[in-house]
Amino acid sequence: MDLVIRDVRVVDGTGGASYRADVAVDGGRITSIVREGSGQRPSAPRVVDAHGLALSPGFIDMHAHSDLALLRDPGHEAKAAQGVTLEVLGQDGLSYAPVDDRTRAEVRRAITGWNGDGSDIDFDWHTVGGYLDRLDRGIAVNAAYLIPQGTLRMYAMGWDDRPATPAETERMKQLVAEGMEQGAVGMSSGLTYTPGMYADDAELTELCRVVASYGGYYCPHHRSYGTGALQAYQEMVGLTRAAGCALHLAHATMNFGVNKGKAPELLALLDQALEDGADISLDTYPYTPGCTTLVAMLPSWASEGGPDAIMGRLRDEETARKIRQVMEVEGADGCHGVPIEWDAIEISGVSDPAMSGYVGRTVAASAHERGEEPWVTARRLLIEDRLGSTILQHVGHEENVQLIMGHRVHTGGSDGILQGDKPHPRAYGTFPQYLGRYVRELGVLSLEECVAHLTSRPAARLRLPDRGLVREGYRADLVLFDPKTVAAGSTFEAPRALPTGIPHVLIDGRFVIEDGRRTDVLAGRSVRRTPGRP
Repeated sequence: MDLVIRDVRVVDGTGGASYRADVAVDGGRITSIVREGSGQRPSAPRVVDAHGLALSPGFIDMHAHSDLALLRDPGHEAKAAQGVTLEVLGQDGLSYAPVDDRTRAEVRRAITGWNGDGSDIDFDWHTVGGYLDRLDRGIAVNAAYLIPQGTLRMYAMGWDDRPATPAETERMKQLVAEGMEQGAVGMSSGLTYTPGMYADDAELTELCRVVASYGGYYCPHHRSYGTGALQAYQEMVGLTRAAGCALHLAHATMNFGVNKGKAPELLALLDQALEDGADISLDTYPYTPGCTTLVAMLPSWASEGGPDAIMGRLRDEETARKIRQVMEVEGADGCHGVPIEWDAIEISGVSDPAMSGYVGRTVAASAHERGEEPWVTARRLLIEDRLGSTILQHVGHEENVQLIMGHRVHTGGSDGILQGDKPHPRAYGTFPQYLGRYVRELGVLSLEECVAHLTSRPAARLRLPDRGLVREGYRADLVLFDPKTVAAGSTFEAPRALPTGIPHVLIDGRFVIEDGRRTDVLAGRSVRRTPGRP
């Protein structure tokens, strides 16, 4: 044996009662589990005395935005220190494969606010397989990939707000098939982000049929989390059932004033669909504010044609006046059909350091300081920061968050945007926040239930046969934490503070966190869907 974890409380990921045991690891696998008092204790050159600690499978982040962070930051403490051993990338319909050179340049600019402009990255890939190969050179944690539908549309037909032609649809279907063959686990959409949001249900259904034929799942950021949110959820349920495709609902929240107290209606909708035979799962983060880019708040018509076209419209006085009317009075589709509240929009990051004075302040507060209307401030920031600003959007409801996280198909997803001077603390704190606040402090979930939400459930959605449980023969992706002290260190004031109470994290049986410190081990690799059709 390489390692024995001695006298530990095993929370095995099944949701069943925990138990005390010695757990042996060898060759990257769990080789034996000897329960307390049941037999001869295993031995090894390395023994970790884990009295007082809990051992669980590594946490799986079902919604991550580390697509470039994994390449630029070998340490990646933001996730490794939380006990995350696998992230699912390619989220919200926008990422960096598959692309040609034109599409890559446009994607890089479109999601600068999520991942930076990529000027520090050697983009030596074009395909999904090429990107996964790049990850296989060595990364901090494991990563799976979703084919981004908005990027597909950009690749096949640019930024046009129109239905796809039959030839364009066939091209996108071909790209989906190629990506699935190369190891993607499914497809994502960002249906309040351009250009993916220009796709109608018929187009999305055709693409989902291809995903389903490979045993993958569809992960939409659907068309509204505000006005009409329930109808948007129902649309995704109906679309995937028509396509015969599994559905995983991204950051399944009910936000804005119009949805206060409406989580029971969402859960009733999902329960009925599950009873009718639908294959559905969802993820959430355990916080109330959201996080995205400022440009995402614009109406979709203002974004047609891509970043240069957006800048032109913002600079044109008459067009800018129309954009303001839609955003402040009518409710833009980019803001989920809800009139924007500038006192709820906090700038969390900028691309241009000269704009840093806006960070940590709401648009309304910055406007008040300058003696101008909030739209004037927001417009100036969009133009001068070249659409690169990220925001926190304070529009959530705690009662909705707690009810949804208790659902039987719930999993954890950080939706962690690591970019910006003041990122959302969920990027550094989601998983210890679940364990510390919602298990220990509030009792919303038992420890065993919560660990199942964060491990075996996502592993089942990803169809991983040897991850997500503490079980003999399974991969030794493991977390040792103290149930009495585990907590998120990150706050809105100090969003990059690391968690406490997680002394050890192993990937493939190797310590990536040891005694609370990041090692130099790069044990992560791509996790690919098995090639070929199921």
